[in-house]
Amino acid sequence: MKKRGSFPVHILVFLGPAVLIYTAFMIYPLCDSLWLSLNNKASSGGQIFVGIQNYLMLFSQDRWSAPFWNALRNNLIFFVIHMVVQNPIGLLLAALLASRIRGSAIYRTIAFTPTILSVVIVGFVWKLILAPAWGISHALFGIVGLSALGEYPWLGTESTTLVTLSLMSVWQNIGIPMMLFLAALIRIPDELMEAAKVDGASGWKIFWRIQFPLILPTVGLIAVLTFVGNFNAFDLIYATQGALAGPNFASDILGTFFFRTFFGYQLQPADPFMGSTVAGVMLVIILVGVLIYLFGWQRRLQQIQF
Repeated sequence: MKKRGSFPVHILVFLGPAVLIYTAFMIYPLCDSLWLSLNNKASSGGQIFVGIQNYLMLFSQDRWSAPFWNALRNNLIFFVIHMVVQNPIGLLLAALLASRIRGSAIYRTIAFTPTILSVVIVGFVWKLILAPAWGISHALFGIVGLSALGEYPWLGTESTTLVTLSLMSVWQNIGIPMMLFLAALIRIPDELMEAAKVDGASGWKIFWRIQFPLILPTVGLIAVLTFVGNFNAFDLIYATQGALAGPNFASDILGTFFFRTFFGYQLQPADPFMGSTVAGVMLVIILVGVLIYLFGWQRRLQQIQF
C-alpha cells in the first residue's frame, strides 16, 4: 500500500496572511453589508430583520425607485460610452504602437500618463478648461472656428454633463486598455504577419484577419474590466459635480446614489440600511456581468490559441 504524503503545511503558511487580510478587508465587509441590507430600523431604535423588504422598497416606492432607475440609466450610458469610445481608441493606439513607429515609447508614456493622475486633479483641471467664462476651451474651439462651443456650459447642462464626464473619464483611463491590447499584440509571432505580407495582404487585412482574432481573449477581458469599473465608478463624478451629481441629478450614477443614501448629504439623512441595499443591487449587477463573461464568452474564447 502506497504511503500517503504529509500535508503541505508550507502552503498554509504562505496563503494564511493573504487569506486573513482579504477576509478582514473584503469578505467580512461584504457579508456585513449584505446582512445590513436585510435589516431596518426598529421602532425601539435598534435594528430588526425585514428580509427583502428593503429591496422591494427600492424598486417600488417613488422615493427610492425614481433616483435608483435614474442612476442605473445614467450608469448604463456611462458604460456604453466607455465601450464604444475608450476601448476602440485604446485598440487603435495599441495597434499603432505595435507597428513599431518611431518614438513609440514617448507616445505610450504620454497616453498612459493621465491614468496615474489623481482623479481630484483631473476633475479640477477639466473644470478649469471647460469653464464658459474664462476656460481655455473657448480658445481651443476657436482654432477650428467653433468658438461658440467654448462658451457652452458642458458640465452645467443636463443634456451634456453625463457625456462630458464620460469623455473625461475616457481621457483619463484610456491608457489601461491601450497597454493590455499592446501586450496582447506584441505576443503574436512576427512570422504570421510576415507570411501574410508575402501573400500580398494589406495592413488592414492583417489586423482584421490575423491580429484581431488572436487578441479576442484580451478584448473580452477588457470588456468585463470596463463593465466592473464603470458600475463601481464614483470618484470622478464626486470630485467634479459633488455628491448631488448635478445639475438636477443628470450625472447621478449608482456610486453617487449609494454615497448619498448610506452617508447622507445635505438635506438627505443617512440610511445605512437602504444604502446597503443599493450596494447589494450593485453587487448583483456586477456579478451577473462577470458570470456572463466567464460562462459565456470566455468558454468560446478558450478555443483560440496561439
